[in-house]
Amino acid sequence: MRRITIILTIALSSQLVYGWGANGHRVIGEVAQQYLTEKAQQGIQELLNGPTLAEVSNWMDNIKSNDTYDSLYSWHYTTIPDGKTYDQVTPNAEGDVIQGIRHTLDQLSNPTVAKEEKRKNLMILVHLVGDLHQPLHVGDGEDRGGNDVRVKWFGKSTNLHRVWDSDMIDSKQLSYTELSQFVTNVNQQDKAKYELGDIVDWAHECVGMRSAIYELPEDRKLGYTYRYEHWDTMKRQLYKGGVRLAYLLNELFA
Repeated sequence: MRRITIILTIALSSQLVYGWGANGHRVIGEVAQQYLTEKAQQGIQELLNGPTLAEVSNWMDNIKSNDTYDSLYSWHYTTIPDGKTYDQVTPNAEGDVIQGIRHTLDQLSNPTVAKEEKRKNLMILVHLVGDLHQPLHVGDGEDRGGNDVRVKWFGKSTNLHRVWDSDMIDSKQLSYTELSQFVTNVNQQDKAKYELGDIVDWAHECVGMRSAIYELPEDRKLGYTYRYEHWDTMKRQLYKGGVRLAYLLNELFA
């Protein structure tokens, strides 16, 4: 029985889908923080009572060990097959990242919701907006958002999803504050453009990036070349996530 339990545990853990690694989520929170209106800053601090958006950005990943929140698992991603739009796909009955964002916004704008529940929903929102901008969290339904695509990253065995979650970011050896400044410096001229559209439009952007992301060498050995080809996309997505999170929060607390 113990051996079966261990096998099941390993099998389940191998299916976990994470968003950006810790630093990616912190970057998005840090970028958002600098674009908050005074009203939004006040409203957020009333709920968080001290921590910044960057500090709470990984709360939703941290609670995955607490089975109380198992129902939130599917909120980290959505599936839009090639050639389809989100509205043409049967919604996941357990929820997805788009449904999750909509739910948190509804909860945060509802005056009858208790403060502690609003605080949790705010932390969830910060994380989910980040997840929505990791391109492989809008999967095609074929390989669990690249989790089943085995690759080598600078000689280390990993998978394509993890490359985009954390391997590419961590290989730069930057703190999240340094990376936040870098992505802002090179993208801020496009801030107004990135605020256009809605949650579904932002998901469709990720669909458009997938073909390039899946262009892999035959030996599936990734390193300097792959990082060079996709680093600008990575920085742009981190910046977009921060700008759009701030946009949603500014609208919410206005």
